[in-house]
Amino acid sequence: MKLQSYTITQGPTRAPARSYYKSIGFTDEDLKKPIIGIANTWIETMPCNYNLRLLAERVKEGVRKAGGTPMEFNTIAISDGITMGTEGMKASLVSRDLIADSIELCTRGYMFDGLVALVACDKTIPGAAMALLRLNVPSVLLYGGTIMPGHLNGRELIVQDVFEAVGAHAAGKITDAELLAIEDHACPGPGACGGQYTANTMATLMECIGLSPFGTASVPQVDERKGDVAMRCGELIMNAVARGIKPRDICTRNAFENAIASVAASGGSTNAVLHLLAMAHDAGIELAMDDFQHISERTPLLCDLKPAGRYTAVDVDRAGGIPVIAQRLAEGGFIHKECITVTGRTFGEEAAEARETPGQDVIRPVGQPIKKSGGLVILKGSLAPEGCVIKVTGIERKGHSGPARVFDREEDAMDAVTHGRIKAGDTVVIRFEGPKGGPGMREMLGVTSAIVGAGLGDTVALLTDGRFSGATRGFMIGHVAPEAVDGGPIAIVREGDPISIDIEKRTIELAIPAAEIAARLKEFKAPEMKYKSGVYAKYYRSVSSASKGAVTC
Repeated sequence: MKLQSYTITQGPTRAPARSYYKSIGFTDEDLKKPIIGIANTWIETMPCNYNLRLLAERVKEGVRKAGGTPMEFNTIAISDGITMGTEGMKASLVSRDLIADSIELCTRGYMFDGLVALVACDKTIPGAAMALLRLNVPSVLLYGGTIMPGHLNGRELIVQDVFEAVGAHAAGKITDAELLAIEDHACPGPGACGGQYTANTMATLMECIGLSPFGTASVPQVDERKGDVAMRCGELIMNAVARGIKPRDICTRNAFENAIASVAASGGSTNAVLHLLAMAHDAGIELAMDDFQHISERTPLLCDLKPAGRYTAVDVDRAGGIPVIAQRLAEGGFIHKECITVTGRTFGEEAAEARETPGQDVIRPVGQPIKKSGGLVILKGSLAPEGCVIKVTGIERKGHSGPARVFDREEDAMDAVTHGRIKAGDTVVIRFEGPKGGPGMREMLGVTSAIVGAGLGDTVALLTDGRFSGATRGFMIGHVAPEAVDGGPIAIVREGDPISIDIEKRTIELAIPAAEIAARLKEFKAPEMKYKSGVYAKYYRSVSSASKGAVTC
């Protein structure tokens, strides 16, 4: 093996470096082995990544057993659920690129021979994957695992229920005591949000794109099997180093199509569009929003998962795990079976070994889909020339027409919903919340859940140049591009303007004369940037459109 770490560790001139390493316990023998960076997103501010420190020890155990030397380092993580609805949420998407940058920098600095990235909360997964694709050294991505559901009075609860309870409470449908009881019981321990929200969506597609070993992601974080999964990943990275299996060998154009198919089949989060576009950018792969539409159209919705379905991510594990989803996609001819995975085996070979639990109905047979096409629809039109995305899982409405209720920040829209100022038939428009306009493209789970909780989910539409949590459900359209701050048409919508959305035609129109749209755009002046210095100002100057993945390089 040609080890790049030898540039750091070997030869007479490297004596000072070896001296440093020896001061913290490494030996000459350790430094002659492949050095594996353990990129950990552990943090003590949320349940999602809480057990990753423990899992890292098992990963390192596996690396040592397989003949390598592990060196752990840490990066940041921002909880979407905790920061939701506040200025803190602006940090979330910004953190994705900072995570990628920090893993890249640490690896380039120490010249690790391979990487294992431990991830869990939403942005840590694509952030780590982006770094692996930039670096293109042998790598394994390990998902920490889902949270277990909570229970209250015989009802199974997840965090989505808490957000929707806020809307129900504001509408007078539940008491203070009932809201507190739901809050107290929904999240019983460590793990990432329990539905097919962004974390579990990204975990699913990481197995299907090939960066995570099959059968590892669906094991819950508190399950005793997770330690064995972590140890296996430590052993697998040594195999990848020995065989020279690199992320860009795995993440080909066809592999990205497999990932998109897994999102469509599982009813996954709209955030997958943003993150896969960013990953493709770092992999040097051509990918566009229209590709999601084409693949979703030909891929059936097979998984009955929350937020629109009945089951949680734990139930996927009980049904046989993500390999069963992969097996269904292979059976139906919806994926490219020849794509290589991090184990060195193909998607088809891995999927063929899936073991489905008899009698499970979480993952439907190919011939009995929930819907004949997947959960994502890309809309374009005079209101979103570059496109926008809606998740149609659980939506029966084929369109919406109604007057615009315009808000320039999420908090104002939330106030209108919780104080009863949004009525049936309205089209809620929230703008200046895009990648640049936020900055940071906040998720809108608070306001979307409040709409559903207030009983307006079947009659109101919401559209924004921001984005949504994977837990969002209802007629909600995000990633409107160009965004408002860049002079996209969403910037010039006025209170009461008619807006027309057609799911079947995949259109989203500001139903006023084109000449009026042009005149308003000509008069538009972007508001002054709120943040004059620091990370948000830097992000504002560098971030691209959501239609390109909101990348910063």
